[in-house]
Amino acid sequence: MSVILGPNRYGKAETRLVRVVRDGDVHHLKDLNVSSSLSGDMEEVHLTGSNAAVLPTDTQKNTVYALARKHGVDQIEDFALLLARHFVSTQPTIHHARVAIEEYSWDRAGDHSFVRNGTEVRTCVVHHDRDGRTTVVSGLKDLVVLNSTGSEFHGYIVDEYTTLQPTTDRILATAVSAEWRHVSDRSDFAKSYEDVRRALLEAFAGTHSLSLQQTLYAMGERALNVRDDLAEIRFAMPNKHHFLVDLTPFGLDNDNEVYYAADRPYGLIEGTVLRDDAPDAGFAWE
Repeated sequence: MSVILGPNRYGKAETRLVRVVRDGDVHHLKDLNVSSSLSGDMEEVHLTGSNAAVLPTDTQKNTVYALARKHGVDQIEDFALLLARHFVSTQPTIHHARVAIEEYSWDRAGDHSFVRNGTEVRTCVVHHDRDGRTTVVSGLKDLVVLNSTGSEFHGYIVDEYTTLQPTTDRILATAVSAEWRHVSDRSDFAKSYEDVRRALLEAFAGTHSLSLQQTLYAMGERALNVRDDLAEIRFAMPNKHHFLVDLTPFGLDNDNEVYYAADRPYGLIEGTVLRDDAPDAGFAWE
């Protein structure tokens, strides 16, 4: 039997970066979590321990800070592209770079005062290799949404272990995680993010849902219809169950008014919506 080295990569995970832009008395804030991962001529470091081809992960961390100072930080996709291209173009042993960024939002409370926004996290993942191939995936996570009516669930398989009762009026709630793949690396990422987020919320609110899967598809379809520069969108949507409380022991009715929210176990709905002519994803989802 022969043993060989398989696919591998290494990098610096979760480099926390806060960038302050001082425009006189008015300050602007960017709060990011940056992870870089590199691959290339890494056989010797695994087989013999030679570090000659290795760019230290500490250097990767310092590069994040240095390029943030030199070039600033606007859209996270553009900053991720800058980092990925830098790692590949400056180091001959690095053939491929993956940069993932999370952005945390702060609301302005004054010229230089901010309040952390507790809503969703904006995300992106960029790949770039020495052959010039580049992919950009944008996204968001923890976008918590709820419809207090307009959702049904019935007609499902019933077997000897089924206890769930069908309903024609239920709360539908989820925490949306969505990632969308751009056709090119030259999109207007700020506008794209605003358009997709709005489309997701409009579809969620405007769909009379017979299943969370139906709502997922409607959200993806709406996003692809408003942005023709997107190839596909992937979702992970946990079903945040809300159950009616039985108030009959207290002599009270409960006409869909009092619920308890169960955090687990939960249904997890995942799916992809894509154009039928979507270009090949390459390494975008790796």
